[in-house]
Amino acid sequence: MSVLERKLEKISCVIERLKGEVSTGALLVVEGEKDVEALREIGIMSDVIAIKSCGKNLPEIIDEIVSAGSREIILLMDFDRHGKELIKRLAEPLEAARIKVELSFWQSLSNLLSDDVKDVEGLAKYIRTLRRKVKGDWIDQLNNSLKTH
Repeated sequence: MSVLERKLEKISCVIERLKGEVSTGALLVVEGEKDVEALREIGIMSDVIAIKSCGKNLPEIIDEIVSAGSREIILLMDFDRHGKELIKRLAEPLEAARIKVELSFWQSLSNLLSDDVKDVEGLAKYIRTLRRKVKGDWIDQLNNSLKTH
């Protein structure tokens, strides 16, 4: 298995776990509408709150999340410095309201994507590119093995 195949497999596993978690009622929170669109493209169809597109300030958003009644929130902010800061600003007041804040999906994707993708909205395109490269690698390997026989 190539490095790209392993990376694609690991990303797919994280996304499948994420799908499972949101299907059991966890609320997924992202930064913007393009993030929501990218998640829809990779098969996440549950309710998602895009905090930048609702026209509210952070305390209002936190109040809205708390009043939604979900006991678990998955924060999936961008993988850059601003995303990290936003996570901190959201996580503390949500945890103070006794809401479980799940960051493992963000951490896993952030580690897997490293310098390749900086935001959630780029995730779907990146996965498409990886799939195309993996398919190309597979075809190249097949052609090379046919040439040697």
